[in-house]
Amino acid sequence: MNDTKLGNPAVVGLAGFGLTTLLLQFHNIGIGGLGPVLAMGLVFGGLAQLIAGFMEFKTGNNFGFAAFSSYGAFWIGLSVIWLLNDFDVYKSSTTDIGLYLVGFTLLTAIFWVGSLYIHTAMTITFATLLLGFILLDFGHFGFPLMNVIAGYELIICAFSAWYMMAAIIINDLSGKILLPFGKPCIKKK
Repeated sequence: MNDTKLGNPAVVGLAGFGLTTLLLQFHNIGIGGLGPVLAMGLVFGGLAQLIAGFMEFKTGNNFGFAAFSSYGAFWIGLSVIWLLNDFDVYKSSTTDIGLYLVGFTLLTAIFWVGSLYIHTAMTITFATLLLGFILLDFGHFGFPLMNVIAGYELIICAFSAWYMMAAIIINDLSGKILLPFGKPCIKKK
């Protein structure tokens, strides 16, 4: 029997998701450019999060596998859209990007329902992510001010993801619950 303790891939997935989301919101609220977001979208939010998702598969965590793999692919896909725009390969319209976001809004709604069975921190993260996607949808379909509002709201989402990352790391290192996750909103029967 192997008693080797393995690392929790969620810490990398949550770190990459949180940082890349935060950087994009700095852009959305007008205080940062897209360069750092593109780099993180390809590497940390994209590739590292995708790898974390694949590692969650090995632990048997379907939620973590689906979420990290999906949002890793989201960041890589969004980065590719920006690159295609920049190199004049294909110029995506605001509507094109809006439709991309609508697809991920629907996916996020499914994850949000799943998060209700996990814990409060997860539910807050997915609730703020879902609201942020909805605001971005409106922003890309004729209400650009919604992108700025989404920027501020999604900063909360990024910090929520980092809270979960910090809780996993600090609770593990301390050997006790210093940062609680909260109870599930819906209990399994």
